[in-house]
Amino acid sequence: MSSILVLNGPNLGRLGSREPDVYGDQDLPALEALLNAEAPEGTTIDLRQTDDEGTLIGWLHEAVDSGAPVILNPAAFTHYSYGLRDAASLVTKAGGTLIEVHISNPHAREEFRHNSVISGVATGVIAGFGFESYVLALSAILRVRA
Repeated sequence: MSSILVLNGPNLGRLGSREPDVYGDQDLPALEALLNAEAPEGTTIDLRQTDDEGTLIGWLHEAVDSGAPVILNPAAFTHYSYGLRDAASLVTKAGGTLIEVHISNPHAREEFRHNSVISGVATGVIAGFGFESYVLALSAILRVRA
């Protein structure tokens, strides 16, 4: 395995300053450093963030075409983006691995956050462990793809 896509949706570029009581006080560069430290030699962490739904969908298409496994935090798109759901489904239907992650536990928050349109097409879902959710997803990908 050479590259794992770690895709982050809207407002996650504001980590570290956005609601630290919910999302913690670390930012995306800290997450990238953590994942790089956890990744085995020869594995590249390709961490990306966008506030644009179309860009995120394009990155999932890229994962289908390259066969790269995906760690996806769809953020607010989790709850309503059927376009993103369809793109995530392309990844898993092509035999790829896609793990949906969330820093917080959406089920312990406002009711509108309880529904995910992505979960039903994801390989698995990990939520509520802060940045450790990503580390657990990385570990799962390494085990599934070994």
